Amino acid sequence: MKLTLGFSTCPNDTFIFDAMVHGKIDTEGLIFEPFMADVEELNRRAFRHDIHITKLSFHAFAHVAGHYKLLRAGSALGRNNGPLLIARENLAVGKMEKGIVAIPGKYTTANLLFSIYFPKAGRKKEILFSDIEDALLHKEADAGVIIHENRFTFEKKRLVKLADLGELWEAETGMPIPLGGIVVDDSLPPEIQLRVERVLRRSVEHGRAHAGSPSSFVRQHAREIDAEVIRQHIALFVNEYTVDLGETGINAISMLIRRAHELGIIDSVPSHFMAGS
Repeated sequence: MKLTLGFSTCPNDTFIFDAMVHGKIDTEGLIFEPFMADVEELNRRAFRHDIHITKLSFHAFAHVAGHYKLLRAGSALGRNNGPLLIARENLAVGKMEKGIVAIPGKYTTANLLFSIYFPKAGRKKEILFSDIEDALLHKEADAGVIIHENRFTFEKKRLVKLADLGELWEAETGMPIPLGGIVVDDSLPPEIQLRVERVLRRSVEHGRAHAGSPSSFVRQHAREIDAEVIRQHIALFVNEYTVDLGETGINAISMLIRRAHELGIIDSVPSHFMAGS
């Protein structure tokens, strides 16, 4: 059975999908057609419901849970790995909220977290995540919300951190930060959904057991080619929740979706959103 598969070029994604798209593990008869794009493009493609399996921001997932189910494997959750709010210089909250804030996409979890903790900031500008640092340096925005490997590079460009949105979430909830997950088309039979879930978990476990195995694939697509940055990125975003969400991970995602509902961002909270259910 052939299935379309969307994921980003970020090191954690290429790391976890390497084994399953390159035939390094048993795929249980499934054949994957990869499609690689920025996470916001993947979010918007899920709104069109034209891809079988895809990486998705949990913010976007809250909108499309009626069409997709979440896999227990492959997610990016954790502690001390949330989006950062940065600027050229330290800004008072009031001044930041009146300025232009670059965000990596309307439906990113980064934008949702920023909306939760800075609800008065209304002048947002969508910019490709990898271009936000340069947008600040060129004074195209007053502050920016950065994700992925940019958390390891902004200080080298003499930019400063105004807030760690993940720290704010953890301090308030005590839960890990739900950033993004892997979803499967809910029109597929439950047994196919669970087969995809098993294959993905096997791919994650293969990557963790063979640390050097996916390195060429990861480096081929990484925007930040510094080997140490790539290593730090994978170590931070590929963890026990990537192997299996567990009840803690599922509860954290449920909490984030409820917050989106409380803010009026989504109309309802799905009662069942896990694959196979």
